[in-house]
Amino acid sequence: MSINQSKQEEQERVNVVADKIDKKIERVDQSIAQAHQETHRIERNYGENTKVNTTEVDDQMETNASVQQQKQLVALAVENENILNSNKLKLENLQGSPYFGRIDIVEDGEEDTLYIGTSTLQDEDGEFLIYDWRAPISGIYYNGVLGKVHYQTPNGPTTVDLKKKRQFQIVHNQIRTMFDTNETVGDEILQSVLSEYSDEYLRNIVSTIQREQNTIIRDTHSDVLLVQGVAGSGKTSAILQRVAYLLYHSRSTMNADNIVLFSPNKLFSNYISEVLPSLGERNMRQVTLNEFISLRLSGVQVETLFERYEKDEHNLPETTIKIRLYKESGEFLDHLAELEETHPDHILHFEDVIFDGKPFFTKEEISKIYDHINHAYHIPDRFLKTKNILIKRLQKRIHADRNEDWVQAEIDNLSDEDFQQIITDHNIEESASQREIIAEEFLRDRYAPIYNALINNYFFNPYKEYLFLLGEMDQDLVPDNVWQTMIESIDDSIETHKLNLSDSVAILYLRDLLTDGGINHAIQHIFIDEVQDYTMAQLKYIAHAFPNAKMTLLGDRAQDVLTSSYRKKDLVTEVNDLFNKKKITTITLNQSYRSTAEITNFATKLLPNGSEIKAFSRQGEDPVIKVFDNDDYYQGLKDTARELNKKYDTVAILTRNQAQAEQIYAHYGDESIVTLVDADFRSIPKGILVLPIYLAKGLEFDAVIAHDVSATNYPDERSVDVLYTICTRAMHSLTLCVDKEVSPLLSHESVDLISEQ
Repeated sequence: MSINQSKQEEQERVNVVADKIDKKIERVDQSIAQAHQETHRIERNYGENTKVNTTEVDDQMETNASVQQQKQLVALAVENENILNSNKLKLENLQGSPYFGRIDIVEDGEEDTLYIGTSTLQDEDGEFLIYDWRAPISGIYYNGVLGKVHYQTPNGPTTVDLKKKRQFQIVHNQIRTMFDTNETVGDEILQSVLSEYSDEYLRNIVSTIQREQNTIIRDTHSDVLLVQGVAGSGKTSAILQRVAYLLYHSRSTMNADNIVLFSPNKLFSNYISEVLPSLGERNMRQVTLNEFISLRLSGVQVETLFERYEKDEHNLPETTIKIRLYKESGEFLDHLAELEETHPDHILHFEDVIFDGKPFFTKEEISKIYDHINHAYHIPDRFLKTKNILIKRLQKRIHADRNEDWVQAEIDNLSDEDFQQIITDHNIEESASQREIIAEEFLRDRYAPIYNALINNYFFNPYKEYLFLLGEMDQDLVPDNVWQTMIESIDDSIETHKLNLSDSVAILYLRDLLTDGGINHAIQHIFIDEVQDYTMAQLKYIAHAFPNAKMTLLGDRAQDVLTSSYRKKDLVTEVNDLFNKKKITTITLNQSYRSTAEITNFATKLLPNGSEIKAFSRQGEDPVIKVFDNDDYYQGLKDTARELNKKYDTVAILTRNQAQAEQIYAHYGDESIVTLVDADFRSIPKGILVLPIYLAKGLEFDAVIAHDVSATNYPDERSVDVLYTICTRAMHSLTLCVDKEVSPLLSHESVDLISEQ
């Protein structure tokens, strides 16, 4: 059969499937409309069916039962509507491009043809028109080559004979490209996809998943999956497909709320927000490291990674580097824990529990309780016993105060409605002791702030405890006077409700370790992007906070922008040392897909081991180095950006820091085509953007202009990570602008790219 005949037959099948999808959507729309009407009817009748009567005890019980019944009806109706909407979204994601792959297999002598798409589609008879890309058998499409192949099923491995693997690019239900291959994804389709311009949102990559990416996506056995991927290797896309795969694979025991993704910045969080919905899945929780820490240390302003990077632009003293490296290590957290255990007679630093401006429980009273508990107990056990004793004393106080005149007066002053509300809320039956019970419930509400303070461990001061332990440390990193000055500096910062990043994690770990708090057992998977920017102490604390979670860590040691000024250890080695008791799988991605071959090859020359990085064979223009040897640098920069913006939707001028970005923006004046991006931005607009490199991590742009790659701005190899990361944000065009003297980082191999302006 000729390729044209085959393509015609395939197009006829696309037409049939597209028609079935449209009809299914019509039927789902009708079901949604009916479900919405039913939900509205139940909600409208809710008030009529649950009229509250609190006058008599029997009426109260009847009312409560009616309320619960109506709540269940509403919940079921809403759930049904949500399921229908989810089904519609999956069908809509199939519209226009129902599938992207086909495999022909022979299993147990029977031939079968399977089409692979973003979700499953069956016809009226239950026959599979499309298989979900996450289904076990679909793994053949990504991993298999023609011949005997294996795939995993719930019952174990199965062997089939793969006879054909066909790839499609279907747009608006028309086959644009189709060919048979023995590879995962042929270069023709991959080149077509990668040649498109950047978008506000990252796209899903199910149709172009490479074999090494598929290994990442389908790993279900590793405790820690570490992906060392070069810039543009698709590691971020792969982990989002991995999230979708895990949700599919464990759909009976896990949902999106059981997954947390640590994003490098708010822009990135928005950039990836459409991938999972495009696969019919709900987005997982996303948080930046700073948001995570700040939520757990409320009332304190914690230094961000970006703020510290800006400070670190200046040369760090050797003593500062030594102290920081120590405090950011996993060993430092272990030393804090060991110090506590070696001081069993030490009394923790407690605080007064204040109520109405006066101590309700004094720190002396709390300390006495703690000290009287057997010192042989572990500290968390002693702490818990102390807390339980305080709660019991609060309960006794409530019981004792219920007959106080001021309490009785408060109850007498309650309105009939408020009085009945207390009875209803607490299911208080009519009896001789009803008034005393009401008084106790009233006091529980009144003393709720005290109870909350006890439950949330506010009577313990982890900051003072941390300072105490620092003072007890027997260290030989720096002279004692330097160490003491550091402690005093932390104390001063705490007084102003501020904390350095390295101290914040140590305090959190210490607090949670001693109080046995801060633990979330519900999270099953943690994903951390740009993990090279994390310290081992931070990773250790995250693992401590989510003890049941498997971890997927993605990074690139060559893009270590935020910590390279002082940290030199290898990422893979550090992670393996930290999690040496867990099952760790390390996957290396050396193929770069984002940029043209010319841009990738240029960027890799900046790195000492750049020859290991492979450029994808997508051709484009050579990078350009523009040297402005006069006072018109900023005008030249602006002219360059304007010219590029005529061709490309997004042109990013990337700087080393925020100050440089603001300086460039100031030269534009009131020109509306330029946007100065800061840390609070959540989306990427079109046009000319100006932003520091740390806000561009994980993102990509049609064209990139590297600001002032001069000997002054990029003086030596300590700037390599920054410049490499800037260059690898470019998809199609890279221009390096230089104010006067070219940086020594641009080797003699780049001389032919230099253009004197």
